Amino acid sequence: MSISMQTIQQRFQVEYNYAVFFTENLFDTKNPLLQDFFNEYTEQGFQRKALVIVDEGFAQHHPDLSNQIQSYFAASVSHIQLAPEIIIVPGGEACKNDPALFDSLVEAVDTYGIDRHSFIIGIGGGAVLDLVGYAAAVSHRGIKLIRIPTTVLSQNDSGVGVKNSINFRGKKNFLGTFAPPVAVFNDLTLLRTLDDRDWRGGVSEAIKVALIKDASFFEWIEEHVAALANRDEEAMAYLIHRCAEMHTDHIAGGDPFEFGSSRPLDFGHWAAHKLEFLTGFQVRHGEAVAIGIALDCVYAAKIGQLSETELNRILDVLGKLGFDLFHPKLSENDKINLRNGLNEFREHLGGRLTIMLLEKIGKGVEVHELDADIIAQSVDYLEGTKIIHAL
Repeated sequence: MSISMQTIQQRFQVEYNYAVFFTENLFDTKNPLLQDFFNEYTEQGFQRKALVIVDEGFAQHHPDLSNQIQSYFAASVSHIQLAPEIIIVPGGEACKNDPALFDSLVEAVDTYGIDRHSFIIGIGGGAVLDLVGYAAAVSHRGIKLIRIPTTVLSQNDSGVGVKNSINFRGKKNFLGTFAPPVAVFNDLTLLRTLDDRDWRGGVSEAIKVALIKDASFFEWIEEHVAALANRDEEAMAYLIHRCAEMHTDHIAGGDPFEFGSSRPLDFGHWAAHKLEFLTGFQVRHGEAVAIGIALDCVYAAKIGQLSETELNRILDVLGKLGFDLFHPKLSENDKINLRNGLNEFREHLGGRLTIMLLEKIGKGVEVHELDADIIAQSVDYLEGTKIIHAL
């Protein structure tokens, strides 16, 4: 047989291991967690570098953060050489829309000699971690990434996963990578300066995963809805831990790099992603997910898949947490803009639409088509329904 007709079949596996740590006061020199991680992860006698990138909104609430970080590294991990500049980047989804920000991070990697044996440490909300993670993943074909999430949403969902991205060509997460971090450090004390919108925003992701996977967790949220709305730290600590646990379990046991079109953790997200863009990101991701969940649950009820009783339980919990479940942009342009979001989601999935809808609380089923008229009816339902909630 001619050499030109032969085939080489290549196959290999790569194992990923990373821990999600739960702690308080991470940069207090009395807390050895970060020190222990670096001591275990790096070879003694080798000088490694670390570039720290911080969410501007978070930094404004923690003016002494740079000094704390520098003092911690000097006292506890002197074999890790910090880059002389701690970089501050704007927070919120807008940071993923600005190519100049991405370019500036890559430039810093080059300027400070951050190589593949070095670390990039991202401190901030989910959007900043997405941006930082993408810069880390593509610089030198992958620099070790440490995430320190500072919002509920990033501690229980986006910050513990394997995805990184920026927005491009008017589409959310158009450019991105699957690149796991080497560690995630969830510090409960970092949540204390969140405003109420960001405090509750991440709860929508916990509701999402509970609805599709764990009815008992949803019942727990129902029972503790007042505590969560009133910023009870003990309740929030449990919610974050349980949600992060379910999120990482799903990644490990499913399709972590999303080769298929089945993405259960995107429940409620097709409409959420479009609504974020339609509002110029005035509606934040967690708020948009709450609306997306509500919309898809109403849709499921309208096609007879979800009972009215369970629909009302879901809408009641979302309402009691303080979420608005309708935005005028859903109806704009005779709802054509929203329906375009479904087509964009189909494209993002590789051409075959796969949407998770609830059959009952705790169990989702996948469908491959949504009826445009029933989507419109579901939007009208949310617009005409006033959720009355009294804690």
